[in-house]
Amino acid sequence: MAHIIGIIFWLLVIPFCIGLLPSNFISERKINPGVILLAGYMLMWAAFEVITIPAVIWIQNENFNFVLRWFMIVSILLALTGIFIWYMNHRKKEKRSIRLKFPDIASLKRGLEAKIEWLIFFAIVGFQLYMAVTRVSFDGDDAYYVVHSVMTQQSGTMYKFLPYTGWTTSLDVRHALAVFPMWIAFVAVKANIHATIVSHVIMPLLLIPLSYFIYYEIAKVLFASRRENIPVFMIIMGMFQMFGNVSIYTNETFFLTRTWQGKAVVCSVIIPMMFLLLLWIFDKESGNRKQLPGLWVMLVCLNMATGICSSLAVFVLAMLLVAAALCYMVVERDLKIPLKMGLTCIPNAVYVLIYLLLS
Repeated sequence: MAHIIGIIFWLLVIPFCIGLLPSNFISERKINPGVILLAGYMLMWAAFEVITIPAVIWIQNENFNFVLRWFMIVSILLALTGIFIWYMNHRKKEKRSIRLKFPDIASLKRGLEAKIEWLIFFAIVGFQLYMAVTRVSFDGDDAYYVVHSVMTQQSGTMYKFLPYTGWTTSLDVRHALAVFPMWIAFVAVKANIHATIVSHVIMPLLLIPLSYFIYYEIAKVLFASRRENIPVFMIIMGMFQMFGNVSIYTNETFFLTRTWQGKAVVCSVIIPMMFLLLLWIFDKESGNRKQLPGLWVMLVCLNMATGICSSLAVFVLAMLLVAAALCYMVVERDLKIPLKMGLTCIPNAVYVLIYLLLS
């Protein structure tokens, strides 16, 4: 029971409370518990990057113990701050206070047809979760990434030992800056669960539904005028994920068989989240051309969170944002858009600079 409480606390309660912080500065139309949880993960992963990467570079011995202590303190402080700001806004009954209302899925499309469509979608997701947990797929990366998490959990030291042999080794910059395995080790330590179980059992149960929720939010924007198409869109996305294993390198393969890897998180969570934020920021239908600060803050946190997943993805995400900014600049004839987008990519530039200096 203590293990389950630890998992719920660090993977649901803390991220949700942290997500209340940026959500206080986002339009109420976009806020629901799922969005708050997403915002919390973006901010939490960004904080983990800021704490962990300097520890990897500058602290020689027991650097993971340093991360355990300070990331726990920072996470709890961010969670308490989010709760406090939400409480004050709610107490004062300000217009921008957050009301925690779950989205009424049944209201999207009523009748027997809608119920059947949503049942099909949830059956697809349930089947994927069952197969991901009970039919665990092992590959060569298990011998590296998962073992890194296990060794870190057991030794209190990050990236000092070679997973294949257990011998000490020099800093591997390419992998050492992508600290997602260290976050898995953090969760494993705090919940007192073996890091392998966290990777292969807990992470799919968390990240697969989180990814589908992002697709659901994207569908709400794309089908704003025809919301009856949302369940069909979700079914199509579920089928794409299930039958996309045409190669070991496709996003769908990583989504279901390597969910716990940082590069899988980039493809399944980070990049879809980027498109969702861009749709929100440049949403004319909301009647707010100058979006509230919370969305831009989330975009900055998203760029920072990319760094803990994959070193290459930091560059890829920046290029995607630049391309989106240039396209929208041409459409809107607004030269300020690339500047704003460029400012959100400052963490990417800092990350690349650190990578080049260490290399």
